[in-house]
Amino acid sequence: MEKLNAYLQYIEDELSSLNINGKPPELYDPIKYTLNLGGKRIRPVLTLISCEAFGGSKELALDTALAIEVFHNFTLLHDDIMDNAPLRRSKDTVHVKWNSNIAILSGDAMFVLSQQLLLKNETASLKKCLVLFNKTALEVCEGQQLDMNFEKLEYVSIPAYINMIGLKTAVLLACCLKMGALIAGSSDDDAQHIYNYGYNLGVAFQLQDDILDVYADPSKFGKQVGGDIISNKKTFLLLKAMELSKLNHYKESELKMWLQAGQEHAKEKVEAVTSLYNFLGVKEIALKEVDKYHQLALSYLDKLNLRDNQKIVFYEFAHFLMKRDL
Repeated sequence: MEKLNAYLQYIEDELSSLNINGKPPELYDPIKYTLNLGGKRIRPVLTLISCEAFGGSKELALDTALAIEVFHNFTLLHDDIMDNAPLRRSKDTVHVKWNSNIAILSGDAMFVLSQQLLLKNETASLKKCLVLFNKTALEVCEGQQLDMNFEKLEYVSIPAYINMIGLKTAVLLACCLKMGALIAGSSDDDAQHIYNYGYNLGVAFQLQDDILDVYADPSKFGKQVGGDIISNKKTFLLLKAMELSKLNHYKESELKMWLQAGQEHAKEKVEAVTSLYNFLGVKEIALKEVDKYHQLALSYLDKLNLRDNQKIVFYEFAHFLMKRDL
């Protein structure tokens, strides 16, 4: 944890020193505002960790790490517009503080800035990193569109859901790790193994987030517990409950009734649907799914052509990412 915290502070310091002072200020001020809202900075830290593990330095991967963080925040800025979200990290979202048109344009500028930062990579890996980054950016967009599509569908299969969260969440974690490895000059095989580690860890992380939304301690979770239930969001838990309830007509009817309940019944809905989840055992099934992807992620570390002491940071990060209280 001490090493991870040092990486986090390094990223914070370098982000704050980025020169984002162009004109007109209506374009650039929202960018500075967005980057100053804070966050876990997990993605850029992964790039630094990976580069150092494969024999590079954090300075070598810094601009690429910053590019990833600028890109990630660009996606959040546009997500907030699509979700009409009023707050981000307890502060007004950009489209609320300014307006939607400014938010869209500032987000577009952030994507360009991320590309400019990527181009500062002076190693032989530049072309591979650009190809991977742009492939990942498109995949994130595909995941977001699938997520929006799912809102209109009555039925979504669990494999389709896993694919969606893989695109929306996991591919960017995987990209960060692979780019760090490539910058350090790793072999293509090792770069792919660390990508697979990140991808499966990302899927496990999102599945755990589904569980936490229902079962987390409200004082520690940082957002409304039961929010996914209130909004009928198609999470792993809901999809599994819909699947299992088909074996019990009474429970299936009860679940359908609560899915049609309005916001005025939010408290009762969360309690009732959580009770259905408990009856059907979906929490335990989801926890097994989390463990499956977590263990699959760790299995790729065994394939890396690194000494055990070089892999420790990846084990520590997996533990850090998955250690959230239920």
